Amino acid sequence: MTHHHDARPRVPADDVPHARTWMSWPSRRGVWGLRLGGVQDDIALIARTIAEFEPVVMCAPDDWTAGKARARCGSGVEVISSIPTDDLWMRDTAPVFRRDGSGGLDAVLLNFNGWGDKQVHYDDARVARLVAAHRGLRYVHADFVGEGGAIETDGDGTVMATESSLVNKNRNRGMSRDEVEEAVLDAYGADTMIWLPGIKGRDITDDHVDVTSRFVRPGVVMVQLPPPDRGDVWARDAREQFAILSTATDARGRRLQVVPVHGPDTVRSRSSKFVDSYLNFHLVNGGVVTTQFGDPHKDAAAKEALAAAFPGREVVQLDVDRLMAGGGGIHCSTMHEPLP
Repeated sequence: MTHHHDARPRVPADDVPHARTWMSWPSRRGVWGLRLGGVQDDIALIARTIAEFEPVVMCAPDDWTAGKARARCGSGVEVISSIPTDDLWMRDTAPVFRRDGSGGLDAVLLNFNGWGDKQVHYDDARVARLVAAHRGLRYVHADFVGEGGAIETDGDGTVMATESSLVNKNRNRGMSRDEVEEAVLDAYGADTMIWLPGIKGRDITDDHVDVTSRFVRPGVVMVQLPPPDRGDVWARDAREQFAILSTATDARGRRLQVVPVHGPDTVRSRSSKFVDSYLNFHLVNGGVVTTQFGDPHKDAAAKEALAAAFPGREVVQLDVDRLMAGGGGIHCSTMHEPLP
């Protein structure tokens, strides 16, 4: 389905200039247990790294925790305690910022419900509204339940998402795919939706697209492919995404160019939830913050591919294995606020 109204607010692509990146300090033992300290180390590293490129605002649930976060993140990161959070996944709990077409910003709230009520989210459900209010932005609620990590946009009329995440009764019970599509296009100010089937019920997100397939720029997507000897459900899903995107056309009638990035052959973690994604990167002003997994050849090739995809940006690769073992990555833990 194609819709055309151009005075609508539109979610820009990730690569536009940012005002800041929003993050959230993990502090709940009930969520992370004994892994909390290691995850805090990784979030602090990501925040300090991004702060070399652009401002970072870190939300902590209370003053005491904010003090701990400040000590770990250093003076380059602003830590606030006025927006309490349950967990660190700001991509999914923050508002999605839009350009209103007349030099301003507004925000659309995606009605976060704990990825289909899989996790406690009393505070996280309020984060989007509180961040928008903190910035003094007008906001609207989308007509669907979802998360920022579930939807990729090229900023030029095209979005992509997995059906498993959004056309799912744990989020949008009773809504058809067409109804969800219309609500997403309306929220994002987009015209064309590319659907990928995805996988339900195998991870907390029901297979967010931002781990496997990302827009580089209008007309170009990157997909991470698994080593050829892998035949598990995630490997098959990645190959399916690559195949679908290779025949897809976008809102402007462009046939998508699909750039493969090859996932690591070996990782250091033994966690079954480990996300071995190079493509869950976060774009920052002048940079790309992504991962390395200790696989020298694949790490180097991924760095080269991202440098070629985003010319003029410095590619920084971090070891954030503790975070990745929690089922998400750098993009999942950040939300960019574009300049108007």
